[in-house]
Parts: sequence; structure tokens; C-alpha cells
Amino acid sequence: MSSAAAEALIAYLRSLRSDTAIAGQHRFGVRPAGEHLGIAIPVLRTLARPHRRDHALALALWASGIQDARLLATFVADPPQLTSSQADRWVRDTDNWALADSLAFLVDRTPFAAAQAHAWSARRAEFVKRTAFAVMAGMAVHRKELPDAVFLDFLPVITREATDERNFVRKAVNWALRQIGKRNPRLHRAALAEAARIARLDSSAARWIAADALRELRARESSSPPSPAQPRIQLRDTPTQVGRALRRAAV
Repeated sequence: MSSAAAEALIAYLRSLRSDTAIAGQHRFGVRPAGEHLGIAIPVLRTLARPHRRDHALALALWASGIQDARLLATFVADPPQLTSSQADRWVRDTDNWALADSLAFLVDRTPFAAAQAHAWSARRAEFVKRTAFAVMAGMAVHRKELPDAVFLDFLPVITREATDERNFVRKAVNWALRQIGKRNPRLHRAALAEAARIARLDSSAARWIAADALRELRARESSSPPSPAQPRIQLRDTPTQVGRALRRAAV
């Protein structure tokens, strides 16, 4: 059933292929090694709705190796059925920020999210590390039930990786720090203190991460509690919208 559904969905995805959209996504750093169709995220989300929680379908879509099918897989997959070993295989396949972030927003709803974020943050691969910090950012917004200790434990990891000069990593490190700081007043104070420590590191990436985080978190000091902004970064229909999303939060 899921195999047939996957084949039908993949055939439909291929019918939507757009060279113009692919070129636009390339300009913003989405350059998967495999087949790429350029389908907008809102279209993929609409396609996913009738298939929510069909985990077997998600596995089949991911196995296709097609960027757009893999994005669709992250929307269809059932977090309770996703295992840490499956997530680890998927993150090793990930080679661009769009897929990294979409996978992160799936993983951040799992019981092993924090453990995977810690583990992936220590890996060298650019988009594995990117996913780690996107998971932290997503957890700060989506996991209302978690204690502050989970996020306090992320702060030394953020500092440890703040000297990574790769753009897709440093932006994700910054993103995680800002989202943690916007979760509640206690974490806001902790994130400000961590940003001050990061600012003292001898690294241009660290200085940028700290300055950007301090700017945003200090601007929110007058509001109590700081309200977290939705971190979801999407490939939208126009290059202008994509550019705005990229410039601000994720890439």
C-alpha cells in the first residue's frame, strides 16, 4: 500500500518539476546531490495532509533519494515510530539546509531529540551539525513540557561549536541560542550570559553569533516573558520570500 502510494506521489512530484524554482533554490544554497524538483514547501505540506503519520510511506519516500520526496517524508513521518537509528541514517543522507531543518522539526518531537542533538553537534559533517542545532531551536519552541535543565545543558554545546566558521553551522548555532533565550525569563538570562561568554572567543563566527543573539535578546528584555518566535524556515514560492527567511533566521 505505502509502496504504491509512494510511487504515485513521486510520479506526481516529478510532474511538478520546475527548472526556474530549482535555480531559485540553488541561489539560496539548496543544492542537493540527488534529484531535485524545486517544489515549494506549501505544496509539499498540502500533499502530506492525507498521509499524516503514515510512517511506512515516509520511509519509502525517503528511500527514493529525491530531495522533494525526502522533504515530504519529514512531513508524513510519525514521530513516535521514528527510531533513533532511522533518524541517524536520515541525517547522514542530508546534504542541504532545507532538508536539515525539516528533519530537525521531525526529530524535535521525539523522546530522543535532546540526545540526538548532543550527539550530532559533535560530528564534523556540516549538515549533521546544522541539524543538531536546528533540533535545539525547534525543541525550544515546540516542547513546552520540557524542564529548563534540558536547554541549560545545550548552552555549553552552543559555546563549544560557536567557532565553526561554516555559514550553515554558525547560523544554526545562533538560531539555537536565540530560541533558547526566548523560551522564558530564566533561560533568557542564561542565554544572555552564554552569549557574553561566546563574545570573548577568538573567532569571527563566535563574535557574529554573540552580537546577533545579544542584539535580539536585549531587545526583548522589556517583555516578560520573552515570547518565542516560530522558527520554521520554508522554501516559499518567490525568491524574495526565500531570501527574507534565509537572511533572518536560518541560513
